[in-house]
Amino acid sequence: MTQFTDRLYQRVEPIWASYMEHPFIKGLADGSLDEEKFKHWLKQDYIYLIEYARLFAIGAAKATDLTMMSTYAQLMDGTLNTEMNLHRNYAKSFGISESELEATEPAETTTAYTSYMLNMAQIGGVENVIAAILTCTWSYNYIGLKLDEQDAAKDHPLYREWVDMYASEEFTQFKEDCVQLMNQVTEGRTEAELQALEDIVVRTSYYEYKFWDMAEHLQKWDVPVK
Repeated sequence: MTQFTDRLYQRVEPIWASYMEHPFIKGLADGSLDEEKFKHWLKQDYIYLIEYARLFAIGAAKATDLTMMSTYAQLMDGTLNTEMNLHRNYAKSFGISESELEATEPAETTTAYTSYMLNMAQIGGVENVIAAILTCTWSYNYIGLKLDEQDAAKDHPLYREWVDMYASEEFTQFKEDCVQLMNQVTEGRTEAELQALEDIVVRTSYYEYKFWDMAEHLQKWDVPVK
């Protein structure tokens, strides 16, 4: 039986495939990525994940049953601890403290992306929440598994760990939990409702590309704030 996420994947996979051709991802793959670019991604992604965790909290608050509430809570815990711990450990290797991570000024793209997700989550029901969440988790797992097939960055002490994290069974299950939630909340929805949710997933997929671009070009704001 075809599920809503099968339809979503057909729509967004060409966008995600473009990530694999992005110079930032290609640099991760062969270990040639400039460490300053990786540090920029690391700091921006850390504060992104703080806002991402808020989405799971919103999902728990809007959950329609206890099982769904528990799933959102577990996913929030995985973000705040498992994924953000990887970032904290990376930061230590670069001599970046946790306080410095948390004090990072969000770049224009980071601000726009997180604001969009939080807005979509707030103005709709629980179905909007998982639609806003889905791209980040699913596309990172997509990238991680693709790079793992290439034995990417096998000799790089930091970038190989990045690939291992996002290709791991634990993170793959994290993604599967999000996929299952998406399918659960879309059962019985009208075509108009499904299209609106699909639009959120497509737009967040475009934002993901812009996030990689932001990291590659060390972007903050187009107009410097003095």
